[in-house]
Amino acid sequence: MDSDDTIERANRAKRGSPFLNTDQAAAYLKISSRLLKRLRVKGQGPIFRRHCRFVQYHIDDLDAWSAEQATRELQHG
Repeated sequence: MDSDDTIERANRAKRGSPFLNTDQAAAYLKISSRLLKRLRVKGQGPIFRRHCRFVQYHIDDLDAWSAEQATRELQHG
């Protein structure tokens, strides 16, 4: 699956539901899904939810985490 398709799927999901799967959330954040999974395992990534066995990210949590990362960069930079 190419990146443009994943981003489009994320945009469609955003219009219909505020929850994105790992691939969609990674595309939304413009990072790889592998990195997002690694951050999740380390407890350093955005807040996520488990809906049954599925990991879901809320768009608001992704935006908040992204803003927090920018703030950290400014403080440490």
